[in-house]
Amino acid sequence: MMNIFDDSLAEHQALFATLGAMRGEIERFAAAAIEALRAGKKILIMGNGGSAADSQHFAAELVSRFKKERTGLPAIALTTDTSIITAIGNDYHYNRVFARQVEALGSPGDLVLGISTSGNSANIVEAMHSARAAGCRTVGLLGRDGGAIAPLVDLPVIVRHQNTPRVQEGHLLIIHVVCEIIEETLFQ
Repeated sequence: MMNIFDDSLAEHQALFATLGAMRGEIERFAAAAIEALRAGKKILIMGNGGSAADSQHFAAELVSRFKKERTGLPAIALTTDTSIITAIGNDYHYNRVFARQVEALGSPGDLVLGISTSGNSANIVEAMHSARAAGCRTVGLLGRDGGAIAPLVDLPVIVRHQNTPRVQEGHLLIIHVVCEIIEETLFQ
């Protein structure tokens, strides 16, 4: 058991040592979110599995608060309404569960964030096409090499690692940093 812990910790520490090189991408992600929020737009967030949980976590930090007492910010996790998700999955296809929501909720200037550890989630690929058609700005919080989603988004933010748990750990740090930048910028 200790080998699992030691190996996981070493892998985590090695990955986090490389995240400093992503500073520019992370700051551009935060700037895109700030631009949308300053313009009175919203942030739509999606992902599958652990990335669905990260989507909900990010939305919660924005709508409620991260560190500061402040007004709520408009963010929606497209992963939370089981009636919508199952209706779209049943009536259309699971690949459309996020695209259909972006079509319904997305407006020009909104920021659409897709979180995918592989970069290849078919339902996020579809959603990014819908986001572009709706005039939304797009960000992909991705893993591995960015996959099929990276070339579809305005800003790919890629945690370049093959191990899904480590990618998710990197994504969570990025989400927290972006939340703090948003709060410090909008609520000085």
